[in-house]
Parts: sequence; structure tokens; C-alpha cells
Amino acid sequence: MHESSALLIPFLIFTGAAVVATVALFARQAMLVAYIVLGLLMGPAVFGVLDGVDEAMQVASNIGIVFLLFLLGLDLSPVKLIKVVRSIATPTVVSCLLFALPGAAFGYMLGVDTLSSVVLATTTMFSSTIIGLKLLPTTVLHHKPTGEIIIGVLLLQDLIAIVVLVGLRLVTNQGIDLDMPMPGVKLLSLPLMIALAYLLQKHVLMKLLMRFDKIKEYVFLVVLGWCFGIAQMTAWLGLSYEIGAFLAGVLIATNPIAIYVADSLKPLRDFFLVIFFFALGSSIHLDFLQEVLLPAAALAGILLVLKPLVFQWLLTKSGEEKERSKEVGIRLGQGSEFSLLIIILAFQLGAVDNWVFHFVQVTMLITFIVSPYLIVAKYPTPIAISDDLRRD
Repeated sequence: MHESSALLIPFLIFTGAAVVATVALFARQAMLVAYIVLGLLMGPAVFGVLDGVDEAMQVASNIGIVFLLFLLGLDLSPVKLIKVVRSIATPTVVSCLLFALPGAAFGYMLGVDTLSSVVLATTTMFSSTIIGLKLLPTTVLHHKPTGEIIIGVLLLQDLIAIVVLVGLRLVTNQGIDLDMPMPGVKLLSLPLMIALAYLLQKHVLMKLLMRFDKIKEYVFLVVLGWCFGIAQMTAWLGLSYEIGAFLAGVLIATNPIAIYVADSLKPLRDFFLVIFFFALGSSIHLDFLQEVLLPAAALAGILLVLKPLVFQWLLTKSGEEKERSKEVGIRLGQGSEFSLLIIILAFQLGAVDNWVFHFVQVTMLITFIVSPYLIVAKYPTPIAISDDLRRD
């Protein structure tokens, strides 16, 4: 990239995203689909305006993931976490296990190795937090049982996904043999990191925030420093930035400042997540797209049918109303952005090959495209086609 094009990438990403997001809204699509499609168009697969994901774009997209997990942690105070686990644990865990079966079956039928099949199975377990919450009206999200169930399922799924991300690093160990002691050392470093972060939060961070809490700029900077500081410390201990960011959020979730921090960081998170999904789209190659399209469409179709039915069955069995259970199932009937994180990490660690990497990407993209249409056509959403169903 020449110096004269230093602003080309921001122009392509954000001006392009504004255009395709407008088209996506008219088409009743989730905007993350628009960002992925834009990356595909601008990447080497179509117009070739960008040669690929450069280092700066990769760093920016990783920042988006750190913010995503930090904000997830901010929303998970221990009291809320216990409440979620008690109310929705069984349906969520059972559904994750059932949703893993199609992924494992496709891995077996496609003849991939055992580790790739396991990774593939984990990517089909989860639903999209972004789509699930973005297409939920505020009144339903905060004031109705449907919103509480959806939030509970998604939060618990996200926790399971984080465990998968950590486990994937331990199992692959970046090429080190499992018989070596490194995985155990990493596992022991997690409670050490939690204890250290807790002490820093209690004796340093909270005292600073309490003393200067009226200076919003200072609070903003200190919290950013806390998020990335804990993320970096976990990386130094051989874990991941993601688990550190999540831990940093959980440790301050009980403080009232968490509400202000969450509201302040959401625009920043969205800014970097646009780059993440753009970079994801630019990594898709049409050669692989042709190879994986049919099996990906088959797996996506199975998930789009299976997930609503399984959620409806499990929630009804647990005592929820049939219609509410059906609505939750349809709203959570797609794949997940965490599935994309898992497959990207697995590819970076050498756990899956290029074919499986693109197969999962395309499968998730198909569910991201189809699922919003099903939701918008039947239930209240902020982007509903009819005025009767449009709710903010």
C-alpha cells in the first residue's frame, strides 16, 4: 500500500460500510453481513482493491474482539451470572451439545481429521449475540421474559465459547506436544492471573476510580488501560488477550461505574468490529467458496431448521410457554460470531486447514443472511418490514 493510499483503507471500510449497511437495512439484513460482504468485494477474491488483511487491519480487528469480550464481562456480575446459570443452564448446555452433532457429523462425512471435526462441532454450538440482541426491541429486551431468556442463553453460550477458545489454545499449544508440561503450566496460570487481577482491582483500580470518578475523561482512560493491561498480562502468562479482556470486565461488573463504562465503550467496540468483519470478508477466496458452497449450504440449512426446533422443545420442557419458546428458537436460529472467532483461532494455530476454515465461514455467513429474514417476517424488530411489527 502506497503512502498516497494511507487513507484508502479507512475510506473503503467506513464509507463502503455506510453504503452497504444502507442496502442491508433496506434488505432487512443484519449489518454485520454487510461488513463481511464489503470485505469480500474489496478483497482479492473480487475487485482486488486490497491485497489482503495487512498487519494494521489485523491489529484493529483484534481490538474489536477485546472490546467485545470486555463488555461481555462488564455485563456479567457474579449475582447475575448465578441467576442466569440457575434459570437457563440445562436448556442451554443440552442445546449446545445437540447443535454440536451436525458439525461433528459433517466433519466425519467430509473426511477431515479428528481435531478438525471437534473444532467444526464447536462452531455449530452457538447463536449470534449481535443478531439476537440487535433484532430484539428494547421493550422486549429489558422488560419481558422473552428478552430475559434470550439474554440468559446468549450469555451462557458466550461463556462456553470462551472456554472453547481457551481450551483450543491449550490443546493445540501452538504445535507443542500434549505430553509436555506446557498445557498444565498454562492452566495453572489462570487462577494466578485471576488472583492478581482481583488484588489490583480492589486495591488500585477501584480506589483511583472512587477518588476521580467525576472526571469522565480520566475514568475512560483508566478503564481502557485496565482492559488492555489485564489482556496483556494474560498474554504474557501464555493465555490469550480474549480471556484477559473478559476477566477485566467481570472484575469491575459489580461496580456502578460499569454501566457508564459499557455505554461509553459500545461505539468504540462497534468501530473496531466493523474492521473485524471487513477483514473476515476480505480473507474469503472464491476458489474455496466454489468448493465449500454446497456442503456449507447443507449444514447451514440443517442448523436453521434444527436450532429453532431444539430450543422450542427444550424451553417448553423446562416450563416456558410454547409460543415464547418458539419465538426464542427462531430468534436464536443462526450461527455465531464466536464461531468465527473459534475457526479463525483454530486456523492460526494450525488445528484446521484452509478448506475447513472457509467451510465454517461460509456456513455461518449463510445463517447470518437467512435467519434475519425469518425473524423480521414474523416477530417485532427495529427493522421489520411492516409497521405493525416495527419496534424500537
